Amino acid sequence: MLYVAVRAARRAGDLIVRMFDERDRLDVQQKQGQDFVTEADRKAEAFIIHEIQHHYPSHGIVAEESGCRNPDAPVQWYIDPLDGTNNFVHGYPHFSVSIAAWKQGKPLLGVIHDPIRNETFEAQNGNGAFLNRKRMRVSQRKEMSEAFFASGLPAYRRQQLPAFQRRMEACMQVTAGYRRSGSAALDLAYVAAGRLDAYWECGLGAWDIAAGAILVQEAGGMVSDIEGAGISLEKGDVLAANPGLHEAFRKILVTHSDD
Repeated sequence: MLYVAVRAARRAGDLIVRMFDERDRLDVQQKQGQDFVTEADRKAEAFIIHEIQHHYPSHGIVAEESGCRNPDAPVQWYIDPLDGTNNFVHGYPHFSVSIAAWKQGKPLLGVIHDPIRNETFEAQNGNGAFLNRKRMRVSQRKEMSEAFFASGLPAYRRQQLPAFQRRMEACMQVTAGYRRSGSAALDLAYVAAGRLDAYWECGLGAWDIAAGAILVQEAGGMVSDIEGAGISLEKGDVLAANPGLHEAFRKILVTHSDD
C-alpha cells in the first residue's frame, strides 16, 4: 500500500509542477473566503483516486474536492491533491500532495510529497518515518525559548481570528520564532523531520492532517488535539510537537482558548 501511495503522490506532483508553470492559464475558482480550487487540484485528485481504486477497489476514499466514496469500508484513504492551493495560485512555490490510509480510525500510512523540492516524506505504522528513504526524527529541543513553531488559520475560518491571535501572541512571547507556510501537510512533515519543533492549527480538513499525523508519530513525536486528547480527523484541531515541548505548547493553547 505504501508503494502505491508514494508512486501516486510523486506522479501527481509531477503533474502539478507542470501546471504550476502554466498557472496563469488555469481555471481558478473561489470556494469560500480566500479558499481556492484549480484545475491542478482536480486533475491531481482524479489521478490519485484512479490509482487507489485500481489497486484497492473495496477501500473508501475521502478527498478534498470530490468528497467521500464507500464511507463504510474499514480502510479509508484521505487525499489532499494540492495542499497549499493559495500558494500555488499566487506563484509561491510551497505546496504538497498528501495521501494517507487509515483503518477503523487508526493510521496505517502517510505520504506527503513536495514536488518543488522533490522531497517525499513517508511513514507506515510501526516502521518509522523517512524523508527520501532516509530515516527522520523529531527535534530534541526541550526549551520553549529555543523552539521554532508553525501555525495558521484556514481561509474559511476567519471567525476564529481572535482566538488564533491570542494563542499566537502567547506562543511568540516565549519561543524563538514562528513560521507560516500555507501548507498544513508540510508543516506536519517538517515537525517529523525536526525542522520545526511544533505545529498547531484548528478547523482543518481530515485530508490536511491524516498523513502528517502518522509521520510525526513514527518520527517519535506526539500528536493530539489542542486540549491534549487523541487526534480527531473530524474535529480538525491538531497539536504536533516533539515530546519535550508538546505539554508546554498544550498549556499555552488551552489557557488562551476561545473561552
